Amino acid sequence: MSTLTSTRPAATARNAAGPTSPNGGSPRYGRWKTLVANRFRRALRPRIGTTLGIGLGTVISLAPGLLPRTPSAQAVLTGLLAAIALGTAGILRIMLRYWNFDINHAVSRFRTPLLGLTAIAILGTAANASHWQNQLRTAMDTTLIGPGYWLHWALISAVIVGTCAGIARATGWIARQLGWTRGITVTAVAASVLYLIGVPAVVDWRRSAYAAANATIDPELVQPVSYARSGSAESAISWPSLGAEGRKFVTGSPAGPVRVYVGLDSAYDLDSRVALAIRELERSGGLERSNIVLSVPTGSGWIDANAVRGFYERFGGDVALVGMQYSYAPSWVTFLFGRDDAIASARALFTAVERRIGALDHRPRLYVYGQSLGALGGSSIFADDADQDRRTCAALWAGPPAGQVHHAGATVLANSSDPVVHWSPSLLWRAPELRDIRVDAPVPQWLPVVSFLQTSADLLAALHAPPGHGHRYGTDQGTAMGTC
Repeated sequence: MSTLTSTRPAATARNAAGPTSPNGGSPRYGRWKTLVANRFRRALRPRIGTTLGIGLGTVISLAPGLLPRTPSAQAVLTGLLAAIALGTAGILRIMLRYWNFDINHAVSRFRTPLLGLTAIAILGTAANASHWQNQLRTAMDTTLIGPGYWLHWALISAVIVGTCAGIARATGWIARQLGWTRGITVTAVAASVLYLIGVPAVVDWRRSAYAAANATIDPELVQPVSYARSGSAESAISWPSLGAEGRKFVTGSPAGPVRVYVGLDSAYDLDSRVALAIRELERSGGLERSNIVLSVPTGSGWIDANAVRGFYERFGGDVALVGMQYSYAPSWVTFLFGRDDAIASARALFTAVERRIGALDHRPRLYVYGQSLGALGGSSIFADDADQDRRTCAALWAGPPAGQVHHAGATVLANSSDPVVHWSPSLLWRAPELRDIRVDAPVPQWLPVVSFLQTSADLLAALHAPPGHGHRYGTDQGTAMGTC
């Protein structure tokens, strides 16, 4: 009796825990253990597509680029390329299964050796990338990288790939639940909503954001008092209408040069802005200076302060600088969607200044300067190369977009590490035609597709390079200007 009583609590406890498996554990524990074991075996012998996708994406992302990268920037590139390669491998696997061919089963004995070879390739490429990064950093006098760089890179890359894979799996699960008919219908509706509502909303939001940034007045900038500056009390151009970059331009140092600037909000159309620029040039005494430099801004209206200092070193105070804004948006946005505005603005302003100078007894020497998208706009003035020497004293283009400017008769400043002067869709299939390049850092060997991807990634950090590298130029933008 006592024996029966003593065993009942243990039996009750086992019954409460549920039925047991033959080895004494619960079925739930057994299923979990089997799942973990399967996952571990799959990690040791991943699918052929998984191995090749991650390996190829990683190797391409670590190919030599033009500029040093932070570990986060490198990890984003690696993660995205690896995720894209994985997605491509998944699509190919589905297509092969449609033709009743399972590549993982057909070549299963090669899965482990392939994993080892891919790991070796990644390690070798990472070692070469580390050496290349330090070569660039030595040339640009920045801090070298160490093991911590690669640990940071590996962690962020893994998170990005895992996130993308999770999104892809969730999307696939939803598609299977909906079925082909409903899935296609939902996709078509979502695409239509995105195209008709989402895209215009984003475009309007960004346009409003650019306009708001242009209108915001920096409290640290003081309205000029000199009559030789636009935006002063004597100027016909109001201080708020100059825009963010125009206000920086007219308040900059040194004090000697005349600075005329017309903002996009200074007048309601292009012709009115050009007429206002000519009146402002007359009012400020710019036509009395011996040299006039027509400075074509970048997309947002920016004129490099280094160029202004260079012109001062070259001409002293005997120079008038004239600029006119044609866009609120950054250069890359304007380059893609509004380059015609840059061309029309530069041509109209140059023609008006040229005509006004032609009516003077004492004719100032006329120069043209442009950086980046401003170089494209300035170069467009001289669609016929033969016109440049006749119509100007000299022209200078700094960091011009690849293949977008007329080089004949102009001084061109182009850093070999500047992705702007390299990037072009043709970089996918042929090496860049680099002219007038000054080598400031090691230049990577061109590779089809790979160089395009690497240069595209470097565009995001083109202005974050040290002075004299990347898309950053110095006072030689003024001092290197040619003579009459």
